[in-house]
Amino acid sequence: MTKLTGRGATLNTASTRFDLPTREVDGDWLDDREAIDGPLPRLKTTVTELAAKTIISRNTSPDVPFDRSINSYNGCEHGCIYCFARPSHAYHDLSPGIDFETRLFAKPDAARLLRRELAARTYTPAPIAMGTNTDPYQPIERQYRLTRQILEVCAEMRHPVTITTKSARVCEDIDLLRQMARDNLVAVQISVTSLDARLSATLEPRASTPAKRLAAIAQLADAGVHVGVNVSPVIPAITDSDLEAILMRAGAAGAVSASWILIRLPHEVAPLFRAWLQTHFPDRADKVMATIQAMRGGKDYDPAFFARMKPQGVWADLIRTRFRLARKRAGIPQKRAVLDCSGFRPPGQLSLF
Repeated sequence: MTKLTGRGATLNTASTRFDLPTREVDGDWLDDREAIDGPLPRLKTTVTELAAKTIISRNTSPDVPFDRSINSYNGCEHGCIYCFARPSHAYHDLSPGIDFETRLFAKPDAARLLRRELAARTYTPAPIAMGTNTDPYQPIERQYRLTRQILEVCAEMRHPVTITTKSARVCEDIDLLRQMARDNLVAVQISVTSLDARLSATLEPRASTPAKRLAAIAQLADAGVHVGVNVSPVIPAITDSDLEAILMRAGAAGAVSASWILIRLPHEVAPLFRAWLQTHFPDRADKVMATIQAMRGGKDYDPAFFARMKPQGVWADLIRTRFRLARKRAGIPQKRAVLDCSGFRPPGQLSLF
């Protein structure tokens, strides 16, 4: 497998789920192409702007605590090899592999669409989740500022928002987040997978370092924002050894809640992850997959409702016990964010306040 500097995936194979035509480079030279042609050029990130018709996505899943979300970006430059959103790139006839982290899509009308949808007479407020698919603070946010614009609309209309991210860039919006926190309109979860910066650089190559994410927790807590830590994903024999230390560091930084999620490998993510294991951890690849399968009913992944978010078996019970004890030792109070929807002011009513 090929190691690409700054990228998570080692493959760029096309999806076969939609019977789209596939292309495969062939030739004996592939085995020695770097010796013949020299080092492969660094892959550049490209962004295509989408003319979206709506921006709020709805779901009825019993596994998640929200019924609506916003994803202003498709694809994610963080390049997390385990990202369960990778298969969504197949809808663009692109690979869930390297394409997912290099050929991105942005929705520049996101804030305008949100304003229009919140103004609908039939709209009933409930927290909007951001970062549930791709990261709202991935590197291209610095250029597009779509997350910032959405937060400005929500702050203006007093609409609650939850944010999940693995980027310290969230602190660039701390002025808005502080303002929204005073009105109980925002909760943030910072994902921390490992404390090993070198491991993080292969797992999630363009995300913030673990130290910066923990610093972001402290900065958000100091600003009065309800902030939690999400130890996610837990990868057996790769990241699980850091579970207790992550919780201890997050608790010291001011996290008021904590959660964990076992690695999820839907559709094309499983072969991409297997290839990553063979590239970076060939000595334990079989052990990692065997342990995951032991918690997923003998499969790489179980997509069934309830089962997909709740691994079973001895290994899963062990992680739950470790997590529960470590959270208590870290002094994380497990406060639940109950955001305020009562102050919502749709556009037509702004003049009344």
